[in-house]
Amino acid sequence: MLIAGPTASGKSAVALRLAEGAARAGRIAWIVNADAMQVYDALRVVTARPSAADARRVPHRLYGHVPASVRYSAGAWLADAETVLKEAEAAGALAIVTGGTGLYFKALAVGLAAIQKIPPEVRAEWTARLHAEGVERLHALLLERDPSSAASIRPSDKQRTVRALEVLDATGRPLSDWQRMAAAPPLMSAAVPRFVLEPDRAELHRRIETRFDQMVAEGALREVEALLRQNLDPELPAMKAIGVRAFAAHLRGDVSLDAAIASAKTETRRYAKRQSTWFRNQMPDWPRAF
Repeated sequence: MLIAGPTASGKSAVALRLAEGAARAGRIAWIVNADAMQVYDALRVVTARPSAADARRVPHRLYGHVPASVRYSAGAWLADAETVLKEAEAAGALAIVTGGTGLYFKALAVGLAAIQKIPPEVRAEWTARLHAEGVERLHALLLERDPSSAASIRPSDKQRTVRALEVLDATGRPLSDWQRMAAAPPLMSAAVPRFVLEPDRAELHRRIETRFDQMVAEGALREVEALLRQNLDPELPAMKAIGVRAFAAHLRGDVSLDAAIASAKTETRRYAKRQSTWFRNQMPDWPRAF
C-alpha cells in the first residue's frame, strides 16, 4: 500500500492505524519510509520521524538509516526499498510505504531511469563551482547546454542544477535525455492500493504550526546544534532540511529564536504547497483522501 501526502498531513498516523488494523486481522505489517529527509540519522526531531514508541508498536524501515554526511539519492532509496520489500514479502508482511517525497513514489510505481554513477571528481568540481560562482551562474550555464532540463529546474535550486550539470559532464548526455529513456521496471504493480492525503489547506497550516511547536519542545534546536558540530558541507541534502538553516541562523546570533521558528514555519507551508502541486501534476490518477 502506498500513502503519499504533504508534510504534516497525517501520513504516519494513518499508516500506523492501518498497520495495527492489519495486525488485529492477523497479518503482520511494516511501515516503510518514503521521505527524503527522514532517512537521515541526525534528523529525528526536525523531520518529525515516527517516535521510538511507534516503532515498538509496528516495525518501521528506512528511517534514520543514512548518515547526514551522505548525499543520498532517489536511486539509492529505490535500491534500499527493493531490499526491504523483498524482506517483507519473505516474512509475509504487508508493506505500507508512506512519505512526502513524490519522486520516491514515482520510482516505485513507474520506475527510475538508470543513470550511471557520477565520478567523485566530477561531483567535486561542480560543488566547487557552485560555491565559487553561485547557483544563478550555473543555472544560466545549464540553460545554454541543456535547455530542456534547465526549463524544469528553478534557477534557485542548487541541488538539481548541479545534478543536471554533473550528469551532462559524466555521461555526455543531457539529464533530460536520460529521463526520457525507458525506466527500470517498477517495483509496485498497478493493483497495489495507493492514495494521496489532501487535507484542507487551513487545517494543514494549523497542523504545521502545532507540529513545529511540538518539535521545538522536543529539542529540535539541540538537534540542529549537534548537526552543525559535524561541520558538514552546507550543500548536503541533510543540511537543507526545513528548520536547519533557520535554527543555524539563530545559533549564530543572527536572528531571535521566535524569528527562526516563524521562518521555519513559513518554509514548511511553502514546501507543503510545492508537494501538493507535485502530487496533482505527477500523480493525478491516484485517489485522494481528505
